[in-house]
Amino acid sequence: MDALLICGGKGTRLDAAVEKPLYAVGGRPMVDHVVDALAESAVETTRAVTSPHAPETAAHARDDLGLPVIETPGEGYVADLDAALSADAVEPPVLTVAADLPLLAGDAVEDILRAHDGGSLTVCVPAALKDLLGASRDTEYDGLAPTGINVVDDTHPDTMHTTHDARLAVNVNRQSDAAVAEALL
Repeated sequence: MDALLICGGKGTRLDAAVEKPLYAVGGRPMVDHVVDALAESAVETTRAVTSPHAPETAAHARDDLGLPVIETPGEGYVADLDAALSADAVEPPVLTVAADLPLLAGDAVEDILRAHDGGSLTVCVPAALKDLLGASRDTEYDGLAPTGINVVDDTHPDTMHTTHDARLAVNVNRQSDAAVAEALL
């Protein structure tokens, strides 16, 4: 399965001097951690999905990480994801991964790929786990919070996969999340 690395957002909640995917956790840009995790898994090809909001991230992905880049209009997560999915090189099912998961590791990606049994898959963690870790959460459904990792495939029904893996519970959206990620790294 191929992966789309979503790294074109504005990152306004993080309030950092660099583009969000380039924000350093553990001395390295978050996007680099995620690329390493995907490389350690069965993911065949990773494409960086960027926007005009993240030109330095696009250059880093292309020039330093050697990733093919899909440029989207920067009209929001869903619109940009739709634009990336319509690219000629993208063939669902595809794993989508947010660039703000610096704790992600190859074995966690493998667990998600094994959990995928056709159709789209939304990966969630218990909201209580995010609370326990001190990680922020903006969305919750029935006690579950999305992780920023999904499998997109329109050919089958959608399913939900719940994991208790703390590495998937820390999306670095705010400075407080960065502190949590640093402590756990």
